[in-house]
Amino acid sequence: MVLITGGTGLVGAHLLLHLIENGDNVRAIYRNAEKIERTKSVFDLYKKSHLFESIQWIEADILDVPSLEVAFIDIEYVYHCAALISFDPKDEDLVRKTNIEGTANIVNFCIAKQIKKLCFVSSIAALGDLAAHETIITEETEWNPEKPHSDYAISKYGAEMEVWRGIQEGLNIVIINPGVILGPIPKSKNTEQGSAELYTKVANGLPFYTLGSTGFVTVDDVVRIAATLIKSEIKNERFTLISENVVFRDILNTIADALKVKRPSKHASPLLMKIVWRIDWFLATFFLKKRQITKATAKSSYTKDLYSNEKIKTALNIDFRNIHQYIKEVSTL
Repeated sequence: MVLITGGTGLVGAHLLLHLIENGDNVRAIYRNAEKIERTKSVFDLYKKSHLFESIQWIEADILDVPSLEVAFIDIEYVYHCAALISFDPKDEDLVRKTNIEGTANIVNFCIAKQIKKLCFVSSIAALGDLAAHETIITEETEWNPEKPHSDYAISKYGAEMEVWRGIQEGLNIVIINPGVILGPIPKSKNTEQGSAELYTKVANGLPFYTLGSTGFVTVDDVVRIAATLIKSEIKNERFTLISENVVFRDILNTIADALKVKRPSKHASPLLMKIVWRIDWFLATFFLKKRQITKATAKSSYTKDLYSNEKIKTALNIDFRNIHQYIKEVSTL
């Protein structure tokens, strides 16, 4: 049997569907029963509602060791997808506790229960920092602790350290580092997860674009590769998963065209973004407003990061889906 943590998230829900369609017996853990509807909405979206009942749900929390004891009964493979994604400095302690301590708990159970292989869903945020002579980030790029990183990036890097520790104690692992994961365009509140916020902002008339870039990947590619890696002979390696490096303006334009709404037309320069995050901090600090943009997210909006996907393409001899075509396709679901 296969265990999936984070089964109510974007990757976890699509992974459950993919594995069931391919004949796996799956168990998923949840903390909030209401969020199970998110996963059901994914099955409904692809007209696979009849497969949803095949999931064995277990109430558990990656920070609650006793609950995990039940979840790991008769498990052979584990996909650790659960994580807290937040760039709000107020969430620093919770982000680090959830992502690092929670991953440590999963690794410990995998070792104790002699799991055949663990697949950890990390992030390109945990990859290294370019040196002066480097131009593209790979799996071998070294992490520089002297450079500034978001709390989320630090937490995912720390989580990876826990997974690498597992190797020293006899655990077989694979780590995947996806870029920005794009999923279906949301039809209701139940499907609003991951990239849904990006779609929603454009649909609501987002006026600004930036000229930074990063790696993007579809959720379909992420789950397909994860499932292939965990059953392969490949072990104790990590792989960057991106379809392509895309400028934010181009992604926003493609989404706007797919949704048949106006494209963002105003360039938000690096200087403007620096002003905006400071205003946002002021409003959050003195008027208790929820943070909309932080120093880390502002910086990422104009940073031109380039990532290589050559390692995974060579290892599995695969091609990735075109990001722009994918957005057009999911707009018709």
